Formats: sequence, C-alpha cells, structure tokens
Amino acid sequence: MKTVVKSIRLDEKILNQIDEMLSAKETFSGLTAELIEEALKMRRCPGVVFADGPAGRRARIEGTGLEVWEVIQGYEALDKDFKALGKAFHWLTERQLLAAVGYAKAYPEEIGSLLEQNRMLTQEKAGGKAAFARKKH
Repeated sequence: MKTVVKSIRLDEKILNQIDEMLSAKETFSGLTAELIEEALKMRRCPGVVFADGPAGRRARIEGTGLEVWEVIQGYEALDKDFKALGKAFHWLTERQLLAAVGYAKAYPEEIGSLLEQNRMLTQEKAGGKAAFARKKH
C-alpha cells in the first residue's frame, strides 16, 4: 500500500490518548493510521465496530460478538437471500444484518480474504481428522 506523509494537528488530549494506547510493537504513525481507517469504515458503515479477538482486530456487528464475515458466510450459503438470512440470524435486527451486508459490499477484499481463510482452515481440519481416522485403523 502506498503511503503519503501528511501533517495534521491533534488536540493534546487526543495525542495523549493515542500515546497511552501504544504498545511496544506499534508506532505512533501506524496506530494513528489504523484508528483513522477504522473510524472511516465505521462512519461509512454504521452498525459495524472493531474489536480485538484471538485472530486479531476485526469488524464486528455492533452489540454482538459476531464478526461481519461470519454473517456474510451465512448470507452466501443462503444464496444471498436477505429474508432467509434474517431467519437464520433471527436474534439480529434488520439494521445489524444490513450493516454486515453493507460492510461486505464496501470492503469486499477484506471480507473475501476472511471467508477464504475460514474455508482453508475448515478444509485443513476436515483433512486432518480424515487423516487421523485413516492412521488409527
């Protein structure tokens, strides 16, 4: 990704908050860029938030523990039938489902990559179990 140097002015309180968030593995520039990117995505797709998890920081449906890609995986499995998606995820509101679908449309590469990673992991687990079962017999 091409980066550009740009100067911005930050309120001292905001600067201090960013400094407090910095970990030993991050730079001020890197963290600030990540924060801005997340803010832009959340503004573009209301109802989506970002949270840390075991696999890193990912887009989630606000008010749930569900990552956006998980809802989209279901949506694709249902041939992109929004009504069926509502039945499959009956505990989510229409607004939450629309947020997931809207985010996936706005950021198809990100969601596509996560869907592919999950497919690969699922295939590896299935292959691993089958290989274990063959060795056992």
